[in-house]
Amino acid sequence: MHAVTACGWRWWKVGLAAVAVVLAAGCSDSLPKARVLPGPDAPVDPQDALCRSAARDPGRVTLHRLNRAEYNNTVRDLLGDTGSPASSFPPDDHGFGFDNNADVLSMSPLLMEKYSHAAEALVEAAWRRGAFNACVLDPAQPEACARELLKTFARRAWRRPVTPEEVERLVAFVALARQQGDTPEAGVKLALRAVLVSPHFLFRVELDPAPTSTVPHTVSDLELASRLSYFLWSSMPDEALLQAAEGGHLHEPEVLEAQVRRMLADPKARALVDNFAGQWLYTRALDFSQPESRYGFDEPLREAMRQEMQLVFQEFVTGDHRLKDLLDAPFTYVNDRLASHYGLPKPGTPAMTRVELKDHPERAGLFGKGALLTVTANPDRTSPVKRGVWVLEQLLCKGPPPPPPDAGGLAPAVDPTLNIKARMAQHRVDPTCSGCHTLMDPLGFGMENFDPVGRWRTKEEGGAVVDPSGELPGGKAFNGVTEMRAVVKQDPDLSACMTRHLLTYALGRGAEEQDRCTVRDISQQAETRGGRLTDYILAIVRSDAFLQRRGEAEGQKP
Repeated sequence: MHAVTACGWRWWKVGLAAVAVVLAAGCSDSLPKARVLPGPDAPVDPQDALCRSAARDPGRVTLHRLNRAEYNNTVRDLLGDTGSPASSFPPDDHGFGFDNNADVLSMSPLLMEKYSHAAEALVEAAWRRGAFNACVLDPAQPEACARELLKTFARRAWRRPVTPEEVERLVAFVALARQQGDTPEAGVKLALRAVLVSPHFLFRVELDPAPTSTVPHTVSDLELASRLSYFLWSSMPDEALLQAAEGGHLHEPEVLEAQVRRMLADPKARALVDNFAGQWLYTRALDFSQPESRYGFDEPLREAMRQEMQLVFQEFVTGDHRLKDLLDAPFTYVNDRLASHYGLPKPGTPAMTRVELKDHPERAGLFGKGALLTVTANPDRTSPVKRGVWVLEQLLCKGPPPPPPDAGGLAPAVDPTLNIKARMAQHRVDPTCSGCHTLMDPLGFGMENFDPVGRWRTKEEGGAVVDPSGELPGGKAFNGVTEMRAVVKQDPDLSACMTRHLLTYALGRGAEEQDRCTVRDISQQAETRGGRLTDYILAIVRSDAFLQRRGEAEGQKP
């Protein structure tokens, strides 16, 4: 544990150093370099040439504490408890955009106390429901039943077979209860609670047989099972996955692919929608949006927007859509309220209903979704900067550095006839801001036909005509959201960026510069196989980064 904590601290320091470099750079007056689309005569990217012969580094492993979503899902699948006890736990920190980053999932005394209380309540509730009635505790000789019960429970909870010594240590709680004058039932309950507060339950443990070796080595089948289940389900392996791992077959390519396809078809794959897409696409942030009352935004509309985004992404989990088509998918899900908000024909029901967008291309894809447009706006006006930054960071992985400390906000409207694009022209004139805003603002202008809650408009609130045109560094010009999303969809960095976010979530660690070749491999393999989300997921679980790990030489530790 000390070594793991020290490693985490070292990485924090590395991360802080990187942030310091970025802050030091800030916005400058130097224009971003134009991106050159590859053509038949385009020069070979030196990095791509390097990847052809470079060794792949699978990265090291940090002990991974279950985050709140993983804890709730695990006790649901282990005990049938759907009370979401982790909702009262302290919030999880985020790293690289996700709350399952092992390097920032710390353990505080308060959290340990919460785990202890939750374990007691979970065991008592499960006992009342008869979840442990597989055998009857004989008051005279309870050990045999206790042994079988605890062995079965610990194997599932710890996601691995348990040793006879571990089982006997748990059974010893029965004798301890007897010494205290308590019933065998009290002893077994105490042992069950011990299982639930054990590091083997609270952490995803990967005990490295060669922790100081930097040579990549394969993770065990059981470790692979947990990597897979927490990637796709945010939960523990089920019996089928656990048996495949215990049988030593999970590394076989056909077995691994069959398990992935089975798991993606399971309703538990909804966790990818809630936890991966919820953070990558900012759907979770909708909970905190508070548009001003004049926009008519209320809770039913918030819920409809959230469900729309979730249902669309769900189609990409189970359907045959290319992942890139998220940008212009010609369908969506609306109910009467959301359809009216969007200016679409009402489906005639309060239930979310799939509709085609043939006659409303402006609503196709991510950029037409109310959830995204609302969370990237201010409460009282749109924000081309926020919307532009979202596209750069989440779709192209080219996020600009933070603004300098003395960066001002939007200048007051001295001329109410000016639209927001004209008012923001100052950002691109000021040499301290132009370097970043020349890159960010045009992408945001492309979405200016959507107001702060995603309604279509041709005029701004002050009466100025919306100007949704823009030009990116390099000369790519567009007019309106449909042309803008076409430019983004054709960007050569889109596939690699989506891979980078998905890989970060899958591994529970940040995809760093040294992962560039791995990201490149995965995105190319996925696109070659069809470019569906399933193709990306399969390419990730087949990668060395997912199947292997390395240790860390002792001299590297602080």
